[in-house]
Amino acid sequence: MSRDVYEYAVIRVMPKVERGELINAGVLLYCQPRDYLCARVELDPGRLRALDPQADVDGVRRALTAYELACGDDCGPLAGEPLGGRFRWLTAPRSTIVQTGPVHAGLTADPGTELARLFDKLVRL
Repeated sequence: MSRDVYEYAVIRVMPKVERGELINAGVLLYCQPRDYLCARVELDPGRLRALDPQADVDGVRRALTAYELACGDDCGPLAGEPLGGRFRWLTAPRSTIVQTGPVHAGLTADPGTELARLFDKLVRL
């Protein structure tokens, strides 16, 4: 089976940007040759509250869900954008509570399986 290049970024939550403390809450993966863009997110409220007891858990969940929605076919203003354009927009540097880390690359024969592997390795404890 052939392997194709993919790019991914960890979706992070930094409740107090000025402190720089963060938790990983998702992974965004793009594979151009397979026409694949998908985000998988999961927020651990206990870990978030350990960094900021007053964190808006529901607001953070909504922001994380926006990453998943932006990858779908019915994604509002991004619907007309090619998948690569969406990935670049989603991974653009931000100074917000929910943001992505640096973009990394790899090779995969199955982007969905790779997303699950990265999610288990980088997000779940």
